[in-house]
Amino acid sequence: MSAKERIKRYRETGGAADLVRVEVLVPRARRDEIVRVAAEFRAKHRVEKDRLAEFIRMAAERYGLRVFDNIDIDKLDDLPQKARVVANALMERGDARAYAMGRKMAFELRDAR
Repeated sequence: MSAKERIKRYRETGGAADLVRVEVLVPRARRDEIVRVAAEFRAKHRVEKDRLAEFIRMAAERYGLRVFDNIDIDKLDDLPQKARVVANALMERGDARAYAMGRKMAFELRDAR
């Protein structure tokens, strides 16, 4: 596999699948500031993704088939879609704790936009 193919695959399905490349013109003196802000955005985005993945993992452990009996989240493409489906399932089919977890997930998804 060539380097171009690896880069393309990384951007389409790998760690950068939900990131976009942005090119801007800024004064030379402010370049480092822009790079620092972009790094902060990426770090915050990764933390949000990790939090959603942890919610999905916890929901699967705690509620398993009781909530996910007819849901196949592996068919969904991205993490926010999976988290939205899991949150709705928790709120509709779970007990009070599952409902609270589903509301928390939905709130996190709304803030991530």
